[in-house]
Amino acid sequence: MKVMDELQEVIEAPLSREELAARYRGLCDDPRFANVPGKIEIDLWGRMVMSPAAAYHGRVRVRLCDKLAALGGERTVEAPIATPLGLFVADLSWSSRKTPPEAEDENPLMRAPELCIEVVSPSNSRKEMQEKTEAYLAAGAEEVWLVYLRSKRCEVHGKQGVLERSRFPVDLVDLFD
Repeated sequence: MKVMDELQEVIEAPLSREELAARYRGLCDDPRFANVPGKIEIDLWGRMVMSPAAAYHGRVRVRLCDKLAALGGERTVEAPIATPLGLFVADLSWSSRKTPPEAEDENPLMRAPELCIEVVSPSNSRKEMQEKTEAYLAAGAEEVWLVYLRSKRCEVHGKQGVLERSRFPVDLVDLFD
């Protein structure tokens, strides 16, 4: 039997950030995925994870985006981020620095913006949200916000764990109205 050197038969080890990024770019370039509703993420073993979003989820995300505008900087909706724990797409992210023109085509981001926000859906698990939080922080985020639609609350996480309040002065009073 001839051994096939060119094609990998199975994934032997978790994929690196660079391998995850290459797979994600391949998905973005593949016309078969151009109209897939929801976002596509890739776990460490190369498996695609697809998450559909409801209308209320989208409205809260837009409201958050509007509120983050008060901080200045740059907001990104559905920011793909290659992390040490997988390739995740933050519902919303914020950075104090504007993306330089020569870096506009960076896909996915190889470093997380300062703030990554996930709007939690009923299909998400606590374990999944914990993993995403750890992944964004490991990739350079300063804070991760988990926004819970049903209980109408926002959990703020930093490298030291759950924080009492965010360092980013954003008024979330009417977020869920």
